[in-house]
Amino acid sequence: MPHAAASPASASVVILVADGARPDTLAAALDRGALPALARLRTEGALRTVTSVFPSVTGPAYTPFLMGRYPGPVGLPGLRWYDRAHTATSFPHYTRSYVGSEMRKVDRDLSPDAPTLFELAGPGRSVAALSVIARGLSRRDRLGNSLGFALRAARTHFAGNVRGWLAIDRDIGHLLAARIRERRPRVVFAALIGIDKTSHSQGHDAAVVVDAMRIVDETVAEIRHDAEQDGRWAGMHLWVVSDHGHSPVTRHEDLSGLVDEWGHRAIAHPWVHRPRRVDVAVMVSGNAMAHIYLDLASRTRPWWPELGRRWAHLAQALGERPSVDLLLLPHSPAEVEIRAPGRGMAQLSVSGTGADARYTYRPCSGDPLGVGEPGPLDRDAAHQATLDGDYPDSLVQIAHLAGSPRSGDIILSAARDWDFRAKYEPIPHVSSHGALHREHMLVPLLGNRPIHRPARRTVDIMPSAVQALGLTMPSALDGASFL
Repeated sequence: MPHAAASPASASVVILVADGARPDTLAAALDRGALPALARLRTEGALRTVTSVFPSVTGPAYTPFLMGRYPGPVGLPGLRWYDRAHTATSFPHYTRSYVGSEMRKVDRDLSPDAPTLFELAGPGRSVAALSVIARGLSRRDRLGNSLGFALRAARTHFAGNVRGWLAIDRDIGHLLAARIRERRPRVVFAALIGIDKTSHSQGHDAAVVVDAMRIVDETVAEIRHDAEQDGRWAGMHLWVVSDHGHSPVTRHEDLSGLVDEWGHRAIAHPWVHRPRRVDVAVMVSGNAMAHIYLDLASRTRPWWPELGRRWAHLAQALGERPSVDLLLLPHSPAEVEIRAPGRGMAQLSVSGTGADARYTYRPCSGDPLGVGEPGPLDRDAAHQATLDGDYPDSLVQIAHLAGSPRSGDIILSAARDWDFRAKYEPIPHVSSHGALHREHMLVPLLGNRPIHRPARRTVDIMPSAVQALGLTMPSALDGASFL
């Protein structure tokens, strides 16, 4: 039944992240009849394909949903990063990794000037489950935040127990539905991560991935049933979205080991406590992108081409590796050099901020992104210019990540079939993400109401939620409401 119009005062927003779901994989399961509750949403509402962010990796890619901002500028340049300023981390290694116990430090790493949806909704009005970002939530509003759950998740992760993640998703889904039923929050945000875990271990099109999708379907069905029973469905906006996609990976580059072999002293997770002085930090995210930090003795960020006096050989050597698809060299907060093996070099610059920003891409010795020379583009035109190519929304994403204070001095996006982490994964990866490839950047957006305005990016979700709830729209958002 179509929704009746609901006033913002009676509205609620439920955002379910089907972590790692690809649009084509989801659509195929819907067409086969494997996901009846989600298929019902598609019939009544809309299924769109939108773009995620760079890096396309869990954690940083949650900032669009809850902050309406790209991850780099608000303090999360990657799943792992090096703190050149020595202000957020501690001696002796000054690094951050959100894999493990440091995940609890995400909130403190985020810019205080960018409010979360939880903060905007006000105390006691939100519930979240397995959210990497929790600023504005009380402890009782955070599901899956107990010591017991943390130990369960750690055992499941380090044992490589893929089916164990499906059990976790199912339990979280039931717990979430019960909490919504009892508390009737205005804002609900939950991540179900089984799709990502099963895709890593068996590929995005494996049968077990559909099993993980069925748990998302069951969760939606339970939430909807309860809302219809007590009259809340008419005022509920329910969106199912993903933070990134997946693509097959068959070869793994030991990026930090490679830098060591070339005569440099590198640190990389998990072994960041090295007894000797280091001069390079290799921070891999997702595992198909990486930040490389140079001149670690400098507390302020250096830029190219000045860095080229000492490090041109490293950039050239990395650019010759078959594992590297794109190599980004930031020249300033507003300009970055883009190289691609065999496809030449281009310069990308940005002027202005927010909706007034303009992106200029200038091929020099080639066209590494394959978009020609379209001239200064606003953010919507930049999205359209890249949407059908291999790097959707690449102009905007590269510009904002490369200029971010915590980003690396060399930023890598992996070639297809490759990632940058050959060791230390409990589950050997046959599929990966994090890069700018369209398989990583395109994600589904499925909602229970028709979408009448363009939905382009995941950063559009937070401002849409703010509008649906009748809250005051923050300034400087990177997205725009599709309501």
